[in-house]
Amino acid sequence: MTELSSSEKSLQAGTTLAAIKARLNNAAVEPVDPQWLLSLQADPRVGVQRALQQYQHRLVVAQQAQVALQARLRLEQHFWPQYPLIAGVDEVGRGPLAGPVVTAAVILPHDFNVTGVDDSKRLSAKRRAELYPQILSQAVAVGIGVGDAALIDQENIYHATELTMAQAIHNLTWRPQLILVDAMTIPVPIKQEKLIKGDQKSASIAAASIVAKQIRDHLMAMYDQVYPGYDFAHNAGYGTAAHLAGLTRLGPCPIHRHSFSPVQAVTP
Repeated sequence: MTELSSSEKSLQAGTTLAAIKARLNNAAVEPVDPQWLLSLQADPRVGVQRALQQYQHRLVVAQQAQVALQARLRLEQHFWPQYPLIAGVDEVGRGPLAGPVVTAAVILPHDFNVTGVDDSKRLSAKRRAELYPQILSQAVAVGIGVGDAALIDQENIYHATELTMAQAIHNLTWRPQLILVDAMTIPVPIKQEKLIKGDQKSASIAAASIVAKQIRDHLMAMYDQVYPGYDFAHNAGYGTAAHLAGLTRLGPCPIHRHSFSPVQAVTP
């Protein structure tokens, strides 16, 4: 039988519900002794049993998150032996009527361990905000590209996105040996694997989608202060009712895409 640690012995002596909850909640930092967990199962208090169930549920969720992360790293793990530096690239902002298209290129380390990384569209704003600094802290390199409305109007949104993805690659501090990209062709002389729904299949692309989304949302919140009346902070430039109402009332502002038909309709 494993001997209990001094902290676990003191908990058994005091055994307050608050102390037990605190110990279980701190399990990620200081793993608990299995024998102590067994002793909790025999505790008759409803609160203790509920705390134990919540702890066990957190374990299951954490294990599922690890399984999901490993599934999203399969592509990288397949290519890493031949291409140690792999950049995942994704974009945010092809559909809005205003604001830039933002792209990110992210090179992940081979021991990347940020669980919960997924296509940014499938994550809440709160979860993206939690994951964003974790990705930045673990990434080998992150490059950003920003294509403004003028570039979009000049080149069309699809080609502007490709050019902006190239910008993100050029802004990496390390040159990747392979690019994983979501169904686009980036005009750079680097081998590329084009994927359908890549942000759901590749951790690198998913990480890039989160980074790009966070940066673009922050930009649009700033533009809401510069160009009030379009509700940019809430619609990120998409054609919501509030945005269209502002567009009709005020006309286009400097970040509107004049090549998009709803903007053309109100342009003098």
